[in-house]
Amino acid sequence: MTLRFVQAVQNTVQPKVYHVPSSETTPMPTRRETIAELLERANHPLTAQEICEMLDIKKRSIVYEDIEHISKSVKRENKELLIRPAICGKCQFVFKVGKSVKEPSKCPKCKSQWILSPAFTIRYRKK
Repeated sequence: MTLRFVQAVQNTVQPKVYHVPSSETTPMPTRRETIAELLERANHPLTAQEICEMLDIKKRSIVYEDIEHISKSVKRENKELLIRPAICGKCQFVFKVGKSVKEPSKCPKCKSQWILSPAFTIRYRKK
């Protein structure tokens, strides 16, 4: 009879559930939030390559996509994305900043592929 009692007690024991209160946990920032914060706090404009190296991101194309999205979302916070345009390293041609923030592949003027990457920073918009 005691064996049945022990088995019954073992079957009714509840497993321990650990609960962490939500007020103590803070969600991890997303990659885009991290990039935006990095661009706000930087002392000088950062290129996509520099951002990749700081955040250990493998592809610059991911950073360029994130920057395009960040440029739209910072407007709601009374901030703006400032872009230092890409420049040809051979003839000093300054590329026009268009809808896309990606680095051009070659210079339209001299056809050189020596392109200095565009750089980005976020600042509060002047009133």
